[in-house]
Amino acid sequence: MRVYVPLTLPGLAEAYRTGELGAGPFVAYAVTPGLREWYVSDDIEELEYAALGRAALASLRLLAADPGAPRRRVVVAADVPDRAVSADPDRGLDPAALGEVRVSGPVALSRAASVHVDAADARSDVTAAADALPAADGGDDDAQFVVDGAEDHELLWFATQEIPNLVGRED
Repeated sequence: MRVYVPLTLPGLAEAYRTGELGAGPFVAYAVTPGLREWYVSDDIEELEYAALGRAALASLRLLAADPGAPRRRVVVAADVPDRAVSADPDRGLDPAALGEVRVSGPVALSRAASVHVDAADARSDVTAAADALPAADGGDDDAQFVVDGAEDHELLWFATQEIPNLVGRED
């Protein structure tokens, strides 16, 4: 199963250093029955893009919790055995948990298929979105508009061989 693991650039650097995306269990995003029902599509590429978007939002939450991290969202796409992934059926249709899965054990970075990172020009919008996230979570529509602005930036695709370059320039 393809999962999308939300990280920050320091988190990616740590994964590169240790060779693991996470020790497990940890939260990732994938095409779940709830995401399929919510998105109303049978196109697997569209569904995977939606799961990637959910992971990008989770990466934004990680940035909001770590003011010292460079303001670029990071998502690693990795292939893991189906048996290592579970979705909570009670939260399957909860809008806050769409596509959310729990990966039960460690995932070697070698299982990564690609890395997705904001371009440098997204930095100011991602910074504003991370700052606005608490107010948006509290129901502030203006803050939600700012958070949604980060989604206007497509994450760039990188091959896993490019990880050393990505973590070497955490500016």
